[in-house]
Amino acid sequence: MIKNRIKRGLRVSRYVIYKETLVDFKEHFWSFTGAFIGIGLIAFFQSKILTQFENIFLIGSFGASSVLVYGAIQSPLAQPRNLIGGPVISAFIGVTIYKLLPDIIWITAPLAVSLSIVMMQITKTLHPPGGATALIAVAGSEKIKALGFLYVISPVLTGSLILLVVALIFNNITSHRKYPTNQFFTRSLIRGLRRYPKRAKQTV
Repeated sequence: MIKNRIKRGLRVSRYVIYKETLVDFKEHFWSFTGAFIGIGLIAFFQSKILTQFENIFLIGSFGASSVLVYGAIQSPLAQPRNLIGGPVISAFIGVTIYKLLPDIIWITAPLAVSLSIVMMQITKTLHPPGGATALIAVAGSEKIKALGFLYVISPVLTGSLILLVVALIFNNITSHRKYPTNQFFTRSLIRGLRRYPKRAKQTV
């Protein structure tokens, strides 16, 4: 039974890798457009409205979130619940850890990231950039640290909402993209696995 599960896992991995490496210029176009506008809006608000905060609003974890919500929209980790919940929970944990242990970076950094992962798992909001969001809260610039719990609201929640709104628009413009992922995604994956050998032969 274990051997069968391993084989099935390998088939799933091969299928996912096969799909991700297909050259689909339309898919690339919409991924580029969504990411460009999402990050562009965050940068616009930063440069035009929040200039007194320097680059606080444009944190690095938004770039990682964009990879998921515009480039891997069918991933469970890219869904709205994860995009919003994961970073917000991680930001709250990061700020809390920093306030409790402000001067012990070798404890606060790993503690913030590890606790964030566990809490995202518990709340089913796992979002990889959340780890970076927590880390920024304890290891970022002094201006970010000075925000305190405001960091959870802005930039984290506000920026995540901007990315979500853009994703809901640009990931649903064409019939080939649907976001959030529908409830039949797993069934579609299974059907794709069954057709995979035939598709693979056609590409040879």
